[in-house]
Parts: sequence; structure tokens; C-alpha cells
Amino acid sequence: METLRVSGKSRPNSVAGAIAALLRSQGEVEVQAIGPAAVNQAVKAIAIARGYITPDNLDLFVKPAFVKLELENEERTALRFTVKSQPLSS
Repeated sequence: METLRVSGKSRPNSVAGAIAALLRSQGEVEVQAIGPAAVNQAVKAIAIARGYITPDNLDLFVKPAFVKLELENEERTALRFTVKSQPLSS
């Protein structure tokens, strides 16, 4: 599964395009964010991506979780959003 790392300076529309492309091709993607600004951008990107995949008759669901990451010899807590696509229910 592909992992996208989102920062507080990430552009939500760009991240949403990457999420939508991976959902179309692989059916799932993992989005990681550390800090409140990054989580904000990630959530906005996921919401925008939902609109991007709707014309393809797809919807998405998200499972958020905390994950410990080792960055520069320091343990950090990140939010991981596992995003999966499913056929749009009528």
C-alpha cells in the first residue's frame, strides 16, 4: 500500500489528486500526518478526493489510527488514515 506523507504546508488539492489516483489504481492508500496543521490538510485532502472519485462511481471510507514513527532518532506520534475505495451505492 502506498503511503502519502502530508505536512502543514501541503496543498490539499494536490494531495487529493494523488489520493484519487491511488484509489482508482490500487483501491487503497495510507495518508500520514504529524501535527495539527498537517492533520487539517490531510482531512481536507481526503474530503476533496471523495469528490474527485465520485464521477468514477466510487466512494471512500477512512480508518484513522495513531502510529509511532521514528524520525531523526526521535519517536513521534502520527495520525494514519487508511483510505479505501468502494463502489458508490445507489
